[in-house]
Amino acid sequence: MSPAASPPDGLLARLGKIFRTTAFKLSLAYLVLFAVLASLGLGYVAWNARRVLDDQIVSTIDAEINGLSEQYTAGGLRRLIAVVERRAKEPGASLYLVTTPAGEHIVGNVSRVSPDILARPGQYEGYYGRGSEADQGEHRAIMRVFNLAGGFRLLVGRDTEERDRLRAAIGNTFGSSLALVVVLGVLGGWFVASRVLKRVDDMTETTRTIMAGDLDGRLRVAGTGDELDRLAQNLNLMLERIGELMRGMKEVSDNIAHDLKTPLTRLRNRADEALRTAETPQALRAAMEGVIEDSDGLIRVFNALLTIARLEAGNAPESVRRFDAGEVAQEVAELYEPLAEDRGLSLTVRTEPDLILDGNRELVGQAIANLLDNAIKYGAQSPEAGPQAISMSAVRADGAVRITVVDRGPGIPEEERGRVLDRFVRLDAARSRPGFGLGLSLVNAVARLHGGSLELADNAPGLAVTLSLPASTT
Repeated sequence: MSPAASPPDGLLARLGKIFRTTAFKLSLAYLVLFAVLASLGLGYVAWNARRVLDDQIVSTIDAEINGLSEQYTAGGLRRLIAVVERRAKEPGASLYLVTTPAGEHIVGNVSRVSPDILARPGQYEGYYGRGSEADQGEHRAIMRVFNLAGGFRLLVGRDTEERDRLRAAIGNTFGSSLALVVVLGVLGGWFVASRVLKRVDDMTETTRTIMAGDLDGRLRVAGTGDELDRLAQNLNLMLERIGELMRGMKEVSDNIAHDLKTPLTRLRNRADEALRTAETPQALRAAMEGVIEDSDGLIRVFNALLTIARLEAGNAPESVRRFDAGEVAQEVAELYEPLAEDRGLSLTVRTEPDLILDGNRELVGQAIANLLDNAIKYGAQSPEAGPQAISMSAVRADGAVRITVVDRGPGIPEEERGRVLDRFVRLDAARSRPGFGLGLSLVNAVARLHGGSLELADNAPGLAVTLSLPASTT
């Protein structure tokens, strides 16, 4: 292919791409529909205009026949001839002819007319010849034949040239208007399609860069608020969510690699040590029990990870049902009260009646248990802060059930409160305590599943964690 042939081929490919767009096809469909409706409307106007003109011609002819027949009745043939001769000489489209009973011409400005028209009275539309024309060319007219007393015949008509000229003018106007509409419609469709295609091409190019690995790429929003802008905004939100999930997956992978490496290494070393040093069955059994205990801890971690993943995907392990969140909070508090006493903490619970939720009772109970477990682990580290106490309340506020657990521990710095909701995130002060940093992540996942939220606030000193879940409306 020669270089000179490339630009036309590129232009044809570009035009073909535009013509295949939905925007151009819709514009073309609207153009065809408009042209059909315009044709019908203009056709009706032309037909109605012709009908009105024909009615006017017929009315004029009837009036003239009545007048001429009265002249014949009053003055006879001589007077009729005089009147017709005078009117025939006047300029205009009116036609007159008086013949004998045999059809012979007596007076008038019509030289030729079909014998069939003169043979019988009535209204006709046909061709005639003017006596004043040298070429005797034929013209079209609406004519009416009337039989006078004595067998004489009177023909009165009107040339339809004006009507035909109007009809031709309407036709020419319609043709030129339709051609203009088609041209403007095609240009408008091309303009709209090219603009839409440009934005779609921009979106396609951006998606290609994203698919190539650039997850920070975003679709351009023109700011017009049209459907393409709304699509771009929704896709950008989706890309933001995908980016968050990918970053979360990377963080989880890194955290698993770092945080689970230690217990796995300890598990391996304990088993190896048992094989090398255990001299009695009792020693080997004790070592194996330690290995099983470590294995159970790892299994709990992976179960928690699977639960969080299912919750974030919107897959609850059980169906939704109605329950009283206050009762669940009381039951969980009774289970954790002995553990709090062993740590030297007092646990107080205050719940309002009829805190009805539509959700998963077991998951909400597990979330409350995680909040109490965290409060018991980290709520007794500041003896100078006063009485070592943990309190939990469950109340209704603003259409939601708010379950709040408050401790008087060291709390969490404000800049770290968003980060601790991620998986495997543990602050430096908590690394000496058992755990893997999944408790608040699980609570946050339960809150999202139920359409609620998890809020962390300062208790001065200590931490106040509030789980808000939408209350049942019925």
